[in-house]
Amino acid sequence: MKKVLIAQELQALLEQNRTFLDRTDIRVFAARTNEDMLKVHRAEKADLIITQLDMPGMTSDRLCTLIREDASLRAVSLIMVCANTPEAIKESSRCRANAVLLRPLHPVLLMAKAQQLLDIAARETLRVLLSANVDSLSSEGSFYCRTRNISTTGMMIETDKLLGEGVRLSCQFYLPNAKKIETTGKIIRIIQETSGAEDYQYGLMFTDITPEAKQQLIDFVESRSNKSSHAGS
Repeated sequence: MKKVLIAQELQALLEQNRTFLDRTDIRVFAARTNEDMLKVHRAEKADLIITQLDMPGMTSDRLCTLIREDASLRAVSLIMVCANTPEAIKESSRCRANAVLLRPLHPVLLMAKAQQLLDIAARETLRVLLSANVDSLSSEGSFYCRTRNISTTGMMIETDKLLGEGVRLSCQFYLPNAKKIETTGKIIRIIQETSGAEDYQYGLMFTDITPEAKQQLIDFVESRSNKSSHAGS
C-alpha cells in the first residue's frame, strides 16, 4: 500500500480528473496547512508528499527542513508546486524537493511525476501515465491516458475519451527508468470493450519519434524481456 499526502487545494484539482491515485493500492491523505501536513506525515509515514509553496501555516521551507532532518520522516519523495517567478523558484529550491513543478499546473504532468517518484510500474503489463493532445484544429487539449503493452513501434492506451481510427495524437510519458518520451502516433485499432468499463482501448502506432527516444524504448523493452527470461529460468 502506497501512501500519498497532498495539499488540499491540489487534491481538488486532481479530483476533476481520473488518476492512478484512485487505485485501491494507494491511500490518499489531504492537508490544509503545513502543520497538518507534518502531523499526518508523522502519523502515517507517507511515501510521497505533493504540496505547494504557498501553503498556510509555517513556511514550506521550514516544513521541508523538519522532514528532511528527522530520520523517521525523511524517507519520503516530495513534489513542490510554485509560481513561475524567480523568487518562488529560488525559495522552492531550498526545500530539497525531489521535483519542482511550475504553475499553471497540468494534472497529467503532475501525475506523471508522482508516478515516477512512487515507482509504480506495471503489474503484468506496463502502465504509465500519458499526456496526449489530439492533433487537430478541434483539439480539446491534453487529456489523461494509461499506457500498456508498449513496444518500440507503438503501444496500447486506455482513456475515457472517445476517439476514432486514424486520429493522430501527440504524446509524452515517463518510462519507469525516468526517461521521458515525446512522440506522435496514429490510432490504428480500436478494441471493443465488453467488461462494461467506461474506458476505451486503442492501438497506437508511432509515426514520428526521434532516434534517441526510439533507442530508449528499445533499451527498455529489452530490459523487460531479460527480466522475464531470468524469472522463468
